[in-house]
Amino acid sequence: MRHVVGVVIVSVCWAAPIFAQTAEDLVARNIEAKGGVAKIKAIKSVRMTGRLQQGDFSARVGQEAKAPDLLRVTFTIQNMTQVQAYDGSTAWQISPFNGRKDPELLGEDDMRDLVEQADFYGPLVDAREKGNTIEYVGHTIVDGDDAFRLKATLKNGDIFYYDLDPDTYLEIRIETQQFIRGSVRERVTEVGSYKLVNGVYYPFSIETGPKRNPGARAKITFEKIEANVEIPDADFRMKR
Repeated sequence: MRHVVGVVIVSVCWAAPIFAQTAEDLVARNIEAKGGVAKIKAIKSVRMTGRLQQGDFSARVGQEAKAPDLLRVTFTIQNMTQVQAYDGSTAWQISPFNGRKDPELLGEDDMRDLVEQADFYGPLVDAREKGNTIEYVGHTIVDGDDAFRLKATLKNGDIFYYDLDPDTYLEIRIETQQFIRGSVRERVTEVGSYKLVNGVYYPFSIETGPKRNPGARAKITFEKIEANVEIPDADFRMKR
């Protein structure tokens, strides 16, 4: 679950308890801030609907996910819907904007995104069992304010940097580095407008895009997030 507001001045950050400045304690505080591990794991599926805005361009977006690693994302413009999905082993898409109405397998680049997004509870939950390594790498600045930074190295070598609000311990920014065929792809995601859904805090505002090109980033505003909805597993599978 990538389901991850607020910032405080540096003086408040330095007033935070010293024992919180370790990877284990920061992860624990982050999980507790979202609602606690019991409530987080009580959620087995989510459905999100909202709107994407990028400059003058807008579209309807939807996302359905199920634990542990099923994901389906939709993107709708003028009654045409693009689908990308991962069923736990296969990633596929339907891309009508490119004139293709039949499902087709995704390439390595796009599949990497889906596979990592499909981790329902995210890299910080049960990190050791997933083969992820979590480190506390100190403080960073987010929009002029101080934040704690965690580095999560996935089993495949990709890296997620989580910048945590030193007051709430929720994510306010996530930077990703993906290593694909010898190249590095970097992305920045800013999250906020947290609201409770079934006792767990989810961000209803997400702005994401290339790290070195802020003008190319898109903002997604979710209007509705539903938890523990009925979603057939077949909805995530590629129909040939």
